Amino acid sequence: MKEQRPNPDKLLQRAKDEDRKKQRGKLKIYLGAAPGVGKTYSMLSDALNERAKGLDVVVGVVESHGREEVEEFLKNFETLPRQHVEYHDKELLEFDLDATLKRCPSLILVDEMAHTNVPGLRHKKRWQDIKELLERGIDVYTTLNVQHIESLNDDVAQIIRAPIKETVPDSMVESADTIELVDIPPEALLERLQEGKVYIPEQATLAAEHFFRKGNLTALRELALRITAEWVGTEVLLYRQKEGIKYIWPTKDKILVCVGPKPSAKTLIRAAKRIANSLQAEWMAVYIDTPKLQASDKMRAGAIENLRLAEQLGAETRVLAGIDIVKEILDFSREKNVTQIMILKQIRNRWQDWIYRNLADEIVRNSGEIDVYIMTNKPNDEIKAHTSSALKKATPWKTYGAAVGLVGLATLINVNLYPLLAASNLIMIYVLAVTIVALLGKRGPAILSSILSVLAYDFFFTPPAYSFFVSDIKYAVTLGVMLMVTQVISYLTFITHRRAASARSTQHRTFTLYTLSRQLAQTRNTEKLLEIGTKNIADNFDSYVLALLPKNHHLEIQGNDVLQQTLDAKEYAIAQWVFEIGQIAGFGTDTLSFSDALYIPLVASKKPIGVLRISPKKQVYFSPEQLRLLELCVHQIALALEVAA
Repeated sequence: MKEQRPNPDKLLQRAKDEDRKKQRGKLKIYLGAAPGVGKTYSMLSDALNERAKGLDVVVGVVESHGREEVEEFLKNFETLPRQHVEYHDKELLEFDLDATLKRCPSLILVDEMAHTNVPGLRHKKRWQDIKELLERGIDVYTTLNVQHIESLNDDVAQIIRAPIKETVPDSMVESADTIELVDIPPEALLERLQEGKVYIPEQATLAAEHFFRKGNLTALRELALRITAEWVGTEVLLYRQKEGIKYIWPTKDKILVCVGPKPSAKTLIRAAKRIANSLQAEWMAVYIDTPKLQASDKMRAGAIENLRLAEQLGAETRVLAGIDIVKEILDFSREKNVTQIMILKQIRNRWQDWIYRNLADEIVRNSGEIDVYIMTNKPNDEIKAHTSSALKKATPWKTYGAAVGLVGLATLINVNLYPLLAASNLIMIYVLAVTIVALLGKRGPAILSSILSVLAYDFFFTPPAYSFFVSDIKYAVTLGVMLMVTQVISYLTFITHRRAASARSTQHRTFTLYTLSRQLAQTRNTEKLLEIGTKNIADNFDSYVLALLPKNHHLEIQGNDVLQQTLDAKEYAIAQWVFEIGQIAGFGTDTLSFSDALYIPLVASKKPIGVLRISPKKQVYFSPEQLRLLELCVHQIALALEVAA
């Protein structure tokens, strides 16, 4: 089943991406677990096929390493001359980027993406040369070994017991239009090594003693397969979003755990972690922050605490805003291609199931092709008391009093209008009263006002007067229709009111980032940038904010929204630790959590350049969504400061 109306924001973003790709060259990476698996040979073979179709293909740099089959292949291509560079009294040959740009082919072959250029050239790394070629609209075929991917640097070093000096940033790999895995079994690769098809004999002997061990090659092969699978998974997700496909493609297991504010959710989270480990699956934790519940600060803090636990256990966490909890969960699940939903079901009396909504049962009823795993839990007295207290706070009795009062006022008005108007016209006064109650945002009072309006109209304005008895069937029909109309109006008004609240929340987040970005772009003065940044965060996150920048190897307060505020030695120590390590700490985290403030490093493109101290005025934890928005704001400030420095 496909979505009938595609999301306009996604379509707009897709159009922008396609426009950008039209101007940018296409990148194809031949990925392998180790040297010698055949990446260069596969690249040349594919390029020869493209050349046969009439495409202008040239060789920028291809390393044959003495392999006869590669050298034989190269005779079929135009090879651009290398650039001669003097380095340490030696003449070296490097890729000539300027000559390539002048030649401007349709497709160029650039081997060994992770290669480090000789000092003195325009770019330090070959992947930067490739990036410039792509930006100039030239397609590029290149090769890459999995050990050179930046995010895998530490893992590979641990496997092969040696450091990896040449790396390629993950962003370059992620930007590839195509990744082709070139793979052969470790036994076949070792055989090629012994036959001299990978390195010359002297190098082959040394490689076999260190890098080319069967265990190493098997582990690197697994990493290469995993990277390729992740890239393909991303492509599948993008395709499903482009086509508006809503049904699940079970290409791999993905678990979604529904988190609530109650302590029992921790049991569900731990169970989800165990199942995810056993299935080797991705898992996510979501909390639906619906305005309808009007959750108390205590309930919201409980939900955030549960999400933090899930995040610590390795889950991707999200806070979703919406009206209908079931719809939000299922829409998000289908968007993320979730194969299994985990949810907690409270055991209640049967009569309670008839009255109250059962979230787990509704998800099962509407889940379709998604499997649902339900854990049961019988609430104890503490949880019952917690829920009862929350509900009382969510819908205060004064709101019900206002509903009764408005219906009474409508009745009083109708009593005075009754001699002047037909009884059927008085219904609109009650409809107005029900609409006003629905605008208060409480479903219970809206339903009550609807029922009271029908009863009041029946009692005062339908014969026999001052009686609930209906003498004529037409009045019974009128009352039934009136009840349905007022119920529908109250529901639609309620939904519209809540959706507007949700839209305002989303608009606020977008406006916050836009305003901060625009204000930061208007100046290059460091003090002014700090003033703008701290004031913006203080206003939008209801907090006291301090900026600390290094001076003589120690952090000092450079800007703050509270005059003459100082920090004690313990707080300075936290800020210094955050600056040196580059990790968030303080209030609401598991690191140095005794502090009443959150410390976020100002990290731009390189290392931290300072620290922001953010102390919530109400001492309430930031939700994961607020924390992400806060980190984005801090990152924008850091980038602006780095440019101004």
